[in-house]
Amino acid sequence: MAKRAVCVGINQFAHLPMASWLNGCVNDANDMAAMLRRRGFTARATTVLTDAGATKVAVMGALTSMVKAAKPGDHLVFSFSSHGTQVPDTDGDEADGADEAFACHDIAQSGNQWDADTVIVDDELRVLLTTLPKGVLFEAFLDTCHSGSGLKPLDLLSGRRPKFLPPPTAIGLKEISALPSHGGVSGAMRAVPAALRPVLYAGCRADQTSADATFDGRASGAFTYYLLKALAADPSASRADIHKALTASLRAGDFDQRPTLEGPAKAKKSGIGDPW
Repeated sequence: MAKRAVCVGINQFAHLPMASWLNGCVNDANDMAAMLRRRGFTARATTVLTDAGATKVAVMGALTSMVKAAKPGDHLVFSFSSHGTQVPDTDGDEADGADEAFACHDIAQSGNQWDADTVIVDDELRVLLTTLPKGVLFEAFLDTCHSGSGLKPLDLLSGRRPKFLPPPTAIGLKEISALPSHGGVSGAMRAVPAALRPVLYAGCRADQTSADATFDGRASGAFTYYLLKALAADPSASRADIHKALTASLRAGDFDQRPTLEGPAKAKKSGIGDPW
């Protein structure tokens, strides 16, 4: 059984002002890679992409190569820590007219919206995952905001920054705000056939924001920080128990976000990295 991972963290963005940059995402990527190495993922089989190295072409290239090389019994991990956003749906498959998207280093404006060639759209992940061979375990850890919640007033404590980018113009904001709410990227993952469906941890519900914060003087995504803390406390805990501990830690830390866990019921009863 091969173990491969792609861990992405983006603090700096080529075409965004520094006020929109983040602080803990690179640490998130490196911390996730370190955790995976302790679980048998070799450095050679773990691709870490950060900042200027995490363009859309680079991220999708690494992810596509990992998926195409997969064989039944393999364990694949994708972690992504950055801004989340929305772009208008172009293929008509979204009832709400918007696609969830994840900001890469080269995110750029196109007209009133973000350029789809510089963000990873949820449809792209869904299509890619449907090519996985049956019997591959794919786990995704997304420490972003992935909903229209960023269009609402943000109530974050001082020193905490939401991982959400609204559309780049007032007209674009109005267009997205007029669309009905929906279930976020988890809806796209549920569209993957059951036999191929990944296990998805997301940093927050579709109506919330994920926080970029500081813990003991070091920046990190709140979701990633508490996830790794829960895993360190009980490496053999079930996914459901890790999710429970993670939720409790976020609540105790005064974070409003509530993480989500998507996957088959049997997967939730197994440990992270374990098949079912």
